[in-house]
Amino acid sequence: QVQLVESGGGLVQPGGSLRLSCAAAGFTLDHYAICWFRQAPGKEREGVSCISSNTNDGRTYYADSMKGRFTISRDNVKNTVYLQVNRVMPEDTAVYFCAGGRECAGAMGFWGQGTQVTVSS
Repeated sequence: QVQLVESGGGLVQPGGSLRLSCAAAGFTLDHYAICWFRQAPGKEREGVSCISSNTNDGRTYYADSMKGRFTISRDNVKNTVYLQVNRVMPEDTAVYFCAGGRECAGAMGFWGQGTQVTVSS
């Protein structure tokens, strides 16, 4: 059974950092593109970042507004993709989802359940 499980969310103060994890079960993560999305209250879901499969050299992509504070990475031994967020801002408050597909630019075929991130003092 293909499964993605996010973790690492919670309450963080503005200016702090957090690292979200997306662990895979039932398949090898680096065979797929893994992307992070987020959905803030009352807003549409938006793409954050993506890392392509090893077949596509593990290239990383970021939404323009996410460049500089977000870093996506993959640990093939742990079969996990990470999203590091630095200098968090209240606007980063959202449910963060990871999803997998054949390519970063394509449709995502499977999704995790999401993890809540709340940025507040």
